[in-house]
Amino acid sequence: MDLLSLILLLIVDTSASWLRMFVALFLSVIIGILVGIYAAVSDRAAKIILPVVDVLQTLPILAFFPFVILVVVSALPGSLGINAAVIFLIVTSMLWNIIFGAYEAIKTLPKEMIEVADIYGFGSFDKLRKIFIPASIPRVIEQTKLSWAIGLFYLVTSEIFSVGNSNYQVTYGIGVALVTLGATNIYYYLIGIAVFIAFVIATVLLFFNPLEKKFSVGQTRDVDVMGYKHAAALVSTVRKISYVQRATKLLVSGGKRIGSGGTKVATRTKWPSAKNKKTKSKDKGRLYRYIPYAFAIVIILISAYFAMQSNILQYEWEVLVALFATFVRVWVAYVVILAVVLPLCVYLLFTSRNKSRYTSTFQIIASVPATILIPLIVIGFKDMPYGPNLVAFLIFFLSGIWYVIFGITSNSGVLKSIIEVRDVFGVKGREAWKRIYIGAILPGLITGSITAIAAEWNASIVAEYFTSGGISGTGNTVITSVGVGMGKLLDLALNANNIGLLALAIINMVLMIYLINFFVWKKLYKRVSEYYK
Repeated sequence: MDLLSLILLLIVDTSASWLRMFVALFLSVIIGILVGIYAAVSDRAAKIILPVVDVLQTLPILAFFPFVILVVVSALPGSLGINAAVIFLIVTSMLWNIIFGAYEAIKTLPKEMIEVADIYGFGSFDKLRKIFIPASIPRVIEQTKLSWAIGLFYLVTSEIFSVGNSNYQVTYGIGVALVTLGATNIYYYLIGIAVFIAFVIATVLLFFNPLEKKFSVGQTRDVDVMGYKHAAALVSTVRKISYVQRATKLLVSGGKRIGSGGTKVATRTKWPSAKNKKTKSKDKGRLYRYIPYAFAIVIILISAYFAMQSNILQYEWEVLVALFATFVRVWVAYVVILAVVLPLCVYLLFTSRNKSRYTSTFQIIASVPATILIPLIVIGFKDMPYGPNLVAFLIFFLSGIWYVIFGITSNSGVLKSIIEVRDVFGVKGREAWKRIYIGAILPGLITGSITAIAAEWNASIVAEYFTSGGISGTGNTVITSVGVGMGKLLDLALNANNIGLLALAIINMVLMIYLINFFVWKKLYKRVSEYYK
């Protein structure tokens, strides 16, 4: 194949993948906004939606393969079914952080906004159309850039999927093309990477940057939210006052509201009127507290039943060992991510004058998924000591770091006010780190960390075991492989059509991550939210 023909074919492949990505992104945004807003305005819905989304975002994408084979491909045979299945799989990687983005946007709205809406006689539909949807759009737009990068990460896995002896792949797709070229012709593979990066840069510059500029926080939340000129001016004032109040409170309180002072904060933030609530409301509140526990117990009981019926308890020790190995890899990578990200983000947010330039660069780099760089990573590190584990570490690192960076840098409105208050008080150096910087980035750090850990668990399916099997013309080349790990166990169980082992492994993994989220991240996020208010 001559060079021009190769480039034209790569452009066709990338265009086909980009079309699937845009369809998946559109569906994810619509679903994410509606679900996120519903969870934010209804405490009862949030108690169900948020734990379920927490679980779903931790599921590796291959956990959905049996579903798409049995439902999507069966219902829509041929090329239509395969493309629909690919879009569905990409949605399962894009959707969850958009839901959380919409949820956080509504939850962080100053309560005075709703009071202004009530004064102007807004009904539920008016609030949805003129407050909640416009207010969530800036945060959702920020999340769509990350969702796009996540979708690209799983593009290879989505465009090639299999269960047992049934293999499926799209006719045209850059994910399939790059893995094929990486296994057959490294020179052509590098040309494919160049075409891919060109599409990434064009997408960021021509789509995401104009979109973000159009739906900036200042324009959407302060002017367009209410739909009425006088109300808009009032909301703008309320919002600015709210930011400055939070920034000043953060500076004055310093680091006293976390740790030993946490109990005092929780006590102070209780509303006196809570004592006058009706007994019936208290009983309902207590009932909803037990939903997460009930959810975990139901999962355990269902898993125990199927385990006894299918005699798969013999696999439990193997699953636990694999789970522990991946757990260690995930958290080692996360610690290294923190060591890199914390000083970098503090510099970007509070010192650098070129934040937007750095952010645009990071967006482009983040959109180049580690999955298409795997051949280069393997070539560079496989022969080093502990090569397979080093390769896995790098993939975990690249999978999680952007969540933390974008999680910290996304809350620009409040951070800008914090900088202004810092300059007024003249706080500098170590004192600024202690009393301002760490406290200011904590909410974004916690949110980013939750999604980063989930992304690392998802990345295990390619970091710990990945082959070119299922791609026509490449044989079955093992590209990455560790000694033991949950990603490897899931891949091998799926390839062997051992659905019982696959289900047992997924249940163990989901339970562990769910319990960590509920007992660690949720409580930490609640304390940090109180600290930040």
